[in-house]
Amino acid sequence: MIMTRRELLIAAGGALLAVNMPVLASGQPHVLIEMQGTARGERVWFDPFGVAVKPGTTLKFLNRDSGNSHTVTAYHPALFERARRIPKEAEPFNSGYLLPDDSFELTLTIPGVYDYYCLPHERAAMVGRIVVGKPSDKGWDDSAIKAGNVEDNVEAAFPSVKDILTSGKIRTPRLT
Repeated sequence: MIMTRRELLIAAGGALLAVNMPVLASGQPHVLIEMQGTARGERVWFDPFGVAVKPGTTLKFLNRDSGNSHTVTAYHPALFERARRIPKEAEPFNSGYLLPDDSFELTLTIPGVYDYYCLPHERAAMVGRIVVGKPSDKGWDDSAIKAGNVEDNVEAAFPSVKDILTSGKIRTPRLT
């Protein structure tokens, strides 16, 4: 069967619509954050590890590391007695252990700064920061950036809020 140009464009448009249907059906944008690691496991990371989103955005964390399980865990006293590094009004989150190809979805609605980590790999500075909204939003809470109570190498791994807001996302540099 030979397709006309018009039929080909209609078919391609339908395929594009089908691929994007989950985003259109929910009415909310989605952001993908991958958990990755080197083949021998000497380095692990979130990519991107800094991201700016609008309130109500769903974030999907996907473990692409074939050699490790990972978690997405908020810094919060209710979770492993950690200092709170998310907005005061926000609920703490913890994915539990995600095996390779497992995922975890999270929707954040409270404006502010959310710091999170991978429970077994925090000392390797496997951390990330999500900025929801902007400082001018009502209820903005950036107390995470003043919270401290993490090791120096971990604190240094968090991207600045300014850099996240400027670029939208901070990607992890690739190994050469």
